[in-house]
Amino acid sequence: MPQSVLYLHGFASSVGSSKAAFFADRFAAHGVPVVIPDFNEPDFEHLTITRMLDQVRAALAAMPPGPTAVIGSSLGAFVAVHAAAAQATWDQPARIDRLVLLAPALDFGRVRFGDLGDAALARWRASGRLDVFHHAFGRTMPLHYGLYEDAGRYDATALSLGLPILIFQGTRDTVVDSQVPVRWATGRANVRITFLDDDHQLLASLETIWDATFRFLQVDHTSADTLSG
Repeated sequence: MPQSVLYLHGFASSVGSSKAAFFADRFAAHGVPVVIPDFNEPDFEHLTITRMLDQVRAALAAMPPGPTAVIGSSLGAFVAVHAAAAQATWDQPARIDRLVLLAPALDFGRVRFGDLGDAALARWRASGRLDVFHHAFGRTMPLHYGLYEDAGRYDATALSLGLPILIFQGTRDTVVDSQVPVRWATGRANVRITFLDDDHQLLASLETIWDATFRFLQVDHTSADTLSG
């Protein structure tokens, strides 16, 4: 079991999400603290991947020393894999030793926003603002074009990661295509995918996810050979 857990919430979600609260409660019962950075701070409008990674870096630096598992949901999973890859370059000891990815938006960035279409992207670029519905706040909020520009700097398919990774993907997910994590896991022997009869939120599967995650975190992953795609 890791000494601490970092939970990264998804796009237009918050530290008060159902999954964040669920994991915080379950780990607390085992004496494991869970830290949840608020990616809506200092504001949602100027959200970028770079800012999120800076928040992860700061959160890790403030946590007690020792191995840390990172659980990332949707966009939080995209940030998690980049944080794990980048930690070797940070001016602090590398400590992320395994990842749990929930409905991971591993194609986030230009691919995902490309679904808006050229005309909508052009309007977003010209105005600098895109109105999106923020699920945690329950209202439409502006999002600056800087997120799209910054996301283009990050490509999850190009990352080289050797740490153990467990993915949970809903077969009825209409936000992240179930083939996205499959393609990403191809050729990565350290990645295991569990498919669930659930949607993007995975709320109906939390008990199953917890049981599998608990077992995953208990294993001494001394060799990538212990997990297979």
